[in-house]
Amino acid sequence: SLTMAAATSELRVDQLPSDPLLHVLSYLGFRDLVHCSYVSRRLNELSKHNPLWKSLCSKHWLVSDVDRLQSGVSWFCLFKQYYRDLGRYIQYYPVLKRAWEQLKSFLQQKCPRMIASLKEGATEVELNDIEAQIGCRLPDDYRCSYRIHNGQKLVIPGLMGSMSLSNHYRSEVLLDVETAAGGFQQRKGMRRCLPLTFCFHTGLSQYMALEPAEGRRMFESFYPCPDQTAQDPSAIDMFITGQFSSLLFQLCAAGKMLVCLCVCRYVHDKSCVATTGDITVSVSTSFLPELSSVHPPHFFFTYRIRIEMSSNASPEAACQLDSRYWKITTSDGNVEEVQGPGVVGEFPVMTPGKVHEYSSCTTFSTLSEYMEGHYTFHRLANKEEVFHVAIPRFHMVCPPFREPQKASTRETPRLDDHDDDGEYCDGDGDDFGDLRGINMAALEGAWCPRHI
Repeated sequence: SLTMAAATSELRVDQLPSDPLLHVLSYLGFRDLVHCSYVSRRLNELSKHNPLWKSLCSKHWLVSDVDRLQSGVSWFCLFKQYYRDLGRYIQYYPVLKRAWEQLKSFLQQKCPRMIASLKEGATEVELNDIEAQIGCRLPDDYRCSYRIHNGQKLVIPGLMGSMSLSNHYRSEVLLDVETAAGGFQQRKGMRRCLPLTFCFHTGLSQYMALEPAEGRRMFESFYPCPDQTAQDPSAIDMFITGQFSSLLFQLCAAGKMLVCLCVCRYVHDKSCVATTGDITVSVSTSFLPELSSVHPPHFFFTYRIRIEMSSNASPEAACQLDSRYWKITTSDGNVEEVQGPGVVGEFPVMTPGKVHEYSSCTTFSTLSEYMEGHYTFHRLANKEEVFHVAIPRFHMVCPPFREPQKASTRETPRLDDHDDDGEYCDGDGDDFGDLRGINMAALEGAWCPRHI
């Protein structure tokens, strides 16, 4: 009879003791937890248990105990407050917020003046007004990031990359959304594109396509590059940089950012390091879209080399660089050898703990090439003692690019197609702003010696 009674009885989860039931609820996401609150009075009470929402606040909004104490409300209420304000960005917010915090922590140590250039976050109303102004929807990851920081003031160095090479200087500022909207493009070849960055020295901007027009994919980020061989001067090639989120994440890896206390765009591959005796050589590279073109194929790279003598080396190990040797191999199999005295006109002396860094550049017409070689040194204590120091092989690969395509005849979605308020901003007017992509005049006479 006991067996029959057990078989006919129903097991109701909400009749479990509180501790195991709370343990079960702790595995639920916030949506499922809310759904549970509608099941019964008891689950409604338990679903508001503070530790459950503390975990969710930490996961989705990165809220700490200090933040909660300052708010003066429960964890459950605090979650609701954040969700009302930022709920549409819940899939992006924790990742982007963490990226911004990591970036600011790095800048605080290495370039604190740049933190002062960051603007406070934009409001939802401001972002909605910008959408109405340009007649296009902004992607949620872009909006979410701009809720945290609305770009930066127009100062130097720029957050999105700075570097100095020979007579060429580059510093890309992350534009605030109002300035970006002023540079929204309506001209042929760049229609419906929003600038993300701007460099005063080169006229360079990264753009984001807000509609799939003229061969671009929606929300794709790119550097525009005029097709110099096309009869139509509005023909634009594109060096693809990805989505907006990826641009921010690129900034958060230490080692890609800092050279001479200046945020830059050099990328260091951990494999590009070679040690010979007491001397270590490491290499970082960077692609310069403003000095490159797809048609004709001309790809411009800069590389930065760090030569360091171990601090544990003996004083007798002190030496001086005499010459360099390079072996350059392109993707089509061509090999070029270059050698000459010194590096960029210098003959650095290396002593224990000494570091010498320099930048140089190369251009090529294939999509990739790699370089390797060695330096020749002599000992200061004995000039007859000559030896080679290996330079590790490092690759330079052109980023993905897309050639211009004929614009689709299909009507692309416009903001008014989806706007419940029926508001519409005419997008067929004159061009806005002065941000026009690459300033070709600024590149005239640009020159940099190869392989030095």
